[in-house]
Amino acid sequence: MNIAGLTIRAAAEGLAAKTFSSVELTQSVLDAIAARDGDLGAYLTVDAEGALAQASEADAARAAGREGPLLGVPVAIKDLINVRGQPCTCASKILEGYVSPYDATVAANLRAQGAVFAGRTNMDEFAMGSSTEHSAMKVTHNPHDLSCVPGGSSGGSAAAVAGGEAVAALGTDTGGSIRQPAAFCGCVGVKPSYGRVSRYGVTAYASSLDQVGPMTKTVEDAAILLQVLAGEDPHDGTTQRLPVPDYRVALAGGLQGMKIGLPKEYYIDGTDPEVMAAVRRAVDACAAAGAEIVDVSLPHTEYAIAVYYIVATAEASANLARFDGVRFGHRAKEPQNVFDLYARSRAEGFGTEVKRRIILGTYVLSSGYYDAYYGRAQKVRTLIRRDFDDAFQKCDVLLTPVAPTPAYKIGEASEDPLKMYLGDVFTVPANLAGLCGVSLPCGKTAGGLPLAFQFLAAPFREETLFRAAAGYERLSTNEG
Repeated sequence: MNIAGLTIRAAAEGLAAKTFSSVELTQSVLDAIAARDGDLGAYLTVDAEGALAQASEADAARAAGREGPLLGVPVAIKDLINVRGQPCTCASKILEGYVSPYDATVAANLRAQGAVFAGRTNMDEFAMGSSTEHSAMKVTHNPHDLSCVPGGSSGGSAAAVAGGEAVAALGTDTGGSIRQPAAFCGCVGVKPSYGRVSRYGVTAYASSLDQVGPMTKTVEDAAILLQVLAGEDPHDGTTQRLPVPDYRVALAGGLQGMKIGLPKEYYIDGTDPEVMAAVRRAVDACAAAGAEIVDVSLPHTEYAIAVYYIVATAEASANLARFDGVRFGHRAKEPQNVFDLYARSRAEGFGTEVKRRIILGTYVLSSGYYDAYYGRAQKVRTLIRRDFDDAFQKCDVLLTPVAPTPAYKIGEASEDPLKMYLGDVFTVPANLAGLCGVSLPCGKTAGGLPLAFQFLAAPFREETLFRAAAGYERLSTNEG
């Protein structure tokens, strides 16, 4: 049995039945990383000794009568989420050598449940990218085709899950960075509603957009993981004081009677024919299962990319100002003065894409341009959110493509920033509006690359999202 490739549910059942121990499960994951990660490049660091010590503690806890779906289950962590005693480099040279002194809230939640931290996964530097080619450390490869990107910025997490190197993983989604790599790698990725999961201890890219979420092999696994991550946190004032539903209960609802909206602005020319055909097949399958298909319109969608790359870069410019060579991280040698220290530390520490976005963000926030760019973008963002509010008056969820193409070749878009930015056209609107969404596999291309679609639901309607996602997953499993 390949226990490293088990789902959370299967792993938990095996641990409860004493079919294997957490130490054996964790060792299996470590063995898989050792065997495969030289090709995949999903992980930046792996603390085998620490992981096995956690696993041993979990086994002792089970022997003492403790139970839980994550007790003793290894989970990979994207390398911008702080875990006490582990590196948190954000795949950037500017944070080389930094070791976190504390747990992010999501890490603390996992630790409280007895999860094992399998390792730190690769990403686009500071989560700025859509292919994981912008990591300062290395390039991650798609497990379905090593010549292709895994997506980004949570590409390491997606590749680890899809490549059998993790039971599950955490990613972050600022403009699609969970859903798009999940789509490219053929796993399930959930972007929670903004304010559903704490951002405390998660290195900020764009504070009004970032959300942590699960990347898993099944919808049920995503529900199990989100149940632990979600909830109000006094350390993060953007989290909402709302009850967290039992997401696993929602899985049983099925598609019968649900209203699924198809926004015409997402079904457009220029989308890869295999992607669109797969999405259309998913729509037909949902209709055959008893869902009502409803046409809707989101008229301000055409402005979403422009709005996103103003808001996100402006917030990035402000958030990354703290990395100055003074308190932690990379520090330029023998600076001539304070300005020289700041300038050279940042020039040496940040990569090209991060510098590009800092420059863009600083420009749109500068005197004389703030109202023309950032202020106006926030007004259009409100219109985009209202479009979704209106759409959800007519349907329970929306069904759309995740990305215009399947995974593309490494190097194909890395030298063309605009091409890469436009690849986010179907994902960024959900972040601007604070929605929840899930990427689901729905077949493969003729060349064997995964295809996917996404369900989107209104803010804090994750239970509706999981109902639809589990309903479709059952259909696709039965077909398979």
